[in-house]
Amino acid sequence: MKHQEGSFKGARGTGIFYQSWLPDTGPKAALVIVHGLAEHCGRYTNLINHFVPSGYAVYGHDHIGHGRSDGTRVYVQRFEDFTDTLKTFLDMVRGWHPDKPLFLAGQSMGGLIGAAYLLDHQEDLTGAVFSSPSVKVPDHISSATILMGKLLSAVAPKAGLIALDAGGVSRDPAVVQAYVTDPLVYTGKTTARLAAEMLKAMQRVSAEAGWITLPILIVQGGADRLVDPSGARMLYEKVGSKDKTVKVYDGLYHELYNEPERGQILTYVEKWVASRLK
Repeated sequence: MKHQEGSFKGARGTGIFYQSWLPDTGPKAALVIVHGLAEHCGRYTNLINHFVPSGYAVYGHDHIGHGRSDGTRVYVQRFEDFTDTLKTFLDMVRGWHPDKPLFLAGQSMGGLIGAAYLLDHQEDLTGAVFSSPSVKVPDHISSATILMGKLLSAVAPKAGLIALDAGGVSRDPAVVQAYVTDPLVYTGKTTARLAAEMLKAMQRVSAEAGWITLPILIVQGGADRLVDPSGARMLYEKVGSKDKTVKVYDGLYHELYNEPERGQILTYVEKWVASRLK
């Protein structure tokens, strides 16, 4: 496996950090990680160690305001800054592998970014895998909190609103410990502007998902406390793809690739991807 790091200019000229993990021989396809809220692309070791030995090139970048990329932490002026930056990165990856199938692997907020991206650019890809996609407002987030977020987004966009529950990441205590001690993981509160922009993106995806016709796989933990598990079923029902699958793992938490059962989940995902190589 060959590991490389680099940077490029994303939306608004922001410096974006990226990584690649390449097989020793020519890859049969490329898989681009789109990571979740407050984390970074370097946390996907289990996925990388499964896919690269199977012949895939894996890429990932840290979103604006995340990980080793520039920008105010967990803040974005507009949600399109995420999708525009992803477009730039995917164009780079396609330039490196012009004749290879290209897949997205979006986790949590990365699933929301990926779904929003497909609304405008699905012709660029062969397929997409969404794990625990954050496409529906959790029921425990009150309407008052949503209203407060909208108001703060306008008057104090960088104010903290909601913090993630680290204990909901995985049932594996070692994963939780690594998460809370990772200096590149942001453990403060999400900014009001990002929360409001995510809400708008959720509303757009819900309203327009019927336009998505790309092969889609959605995997979801049934005991997820960080996103509403019913969002996976909602997305599955609304996308217009003829080739679509949703699989819910009862009792599992948010980060399926970091759960104790990750081996069987990654094998399932890789088989799905492999069967759609062109």
